[in-house]
Amino acid sequence: MARTLVGVVTSLWRYPVKSMLGEQLETAKVIPTGILGDRSFALWDRETSRIASAKNPKKWAKLLGFHAELGEMTGQNSQEAMARVTITLPDGSSATSDNRDIDSILSQAVGRDVQLLSVVPESPSLDQYWPDIEGALNRETITQLFMPSGTFFDSCPIHAITTATLDKLQTLYPEGQFNPCRFRPNILIEPPSSEPAFMEDAWVGGKLLIGDRVCLSIDTACPRCVVTTLAQGDLPNDLNILRTTTKQNKTIAGIRMSVIQTGTIRCGDSIWLE
Repeated sequence: MARTLVGVVTSLWRYPVKSMLGEQLETAKVIPTGILGDRSFALWDRETSRIASAKNPKKWAKLLGFHAELGEMTGQNSQEAMARVTITLPDGSSATSDNRDIDSILSQAVGRDVQLLSVVPESPSLDQYWPDIEGALNRETITQLFMPSGTFFDSCPIHAITTATLDKLQTLYPEGQFNPCRFRPNILIEPPSSEPAFMEDAWVGGKLLIGDRVCLSIDTACPRCVVTTLAQGDLPNDLNILRTTTKQNKTIAGIRMSVIQTGTIRCGDSIWLE
């Protein structure tokens, strides 16, 4: 089958605790369930019995002020590879997942009664807020999103986006900051300079081959949500980030993938489309 070189891995991320800021990596181990250590933990809201997610910013936007970092990972999936996670709180203090008071520390910090989970509950779900943006679905509503069984992912376990897409959005809204962190990819792809924006939309249904071994199924294009607009790090709140994406490409930016062949990927690895 013909292969086409579509870019290189320019950066890698994993997000050890769902909806918290993650960590940038030089190498990432790809296991059957995604990037090893990605979304290994999540906060459970005891009141609603839902997973805490910044997709509902009226309750959980402050999660993007927390930073999570894992220790050394072992094992063959995120549940077996229970390295300790260190969480840095917005006030600069930190706590680890093996701290006996971790739930009370996090509950006080987020202002809700939460539990740090490493085991996925039965039928996990979260609340998703849809802002009032022309062209978007479910405007000004909150809907329940059921997550894939046994995971803390919203959908497919690996997300990628190209620098061409982010650069195009930046030219459309120069005042905005289309930092990749807003889009929370696992893999940022730098394509050849001649390739167009949103090129990854056409890849859906194909496979990405990365480095020597890794093969990923490109399952869907990635619809964007309110998380792209929220303040995090030095990035401000900016609803025009999502408005620009919606106006240009029907709220789509990036691709969602699942794992066919495991292995290790590194920054600088070539990426081929099959």
